[in-house]
Amino acid sequence: MVLDCPDAHALAEFYQQLLGWEVKSSEPDWVLLRCPEGAMALAFQSEPGYRAPIWPEHPGEQQKMLHLDIRVDDLVEAEAYAVAAGASRAELQPQDDVRVLLDPAGHPFCLFLH
Repeated sequence: MVLDCPDAHALAEFYQQLLGWEVKSSEPDWVLLRCPEGAMALAFQSEPGYRAPIWPEHPGEQQKMLHLDIRVDDLVEAEAYAVAAGASRAELQPQDDVRVLLDPAGHPFCLFLH
């Protein structure tokens, strides 16, 4: 999975801190992170014309094309950790057992209890 963004290295650093994954490949406009077990990877690609998606979606605005769901043990603790790493809390929170956050490039992602 590849996330477009204005700065691949900055966004990869955020997700590396958030998830604890390792950088497996790095180029000037591309970074690949892989989970320690090797089963999943995220890549980040710099795009000069990148426009952040709007959450919640609005007609005529840049729509999200995907979002990440991240399972956590403690929602309050995980949200505080993500915000300290650079995420921001989305204004709309449609469920009590899920937190919608935005990464530094504006991609929404959800923290949820397992």
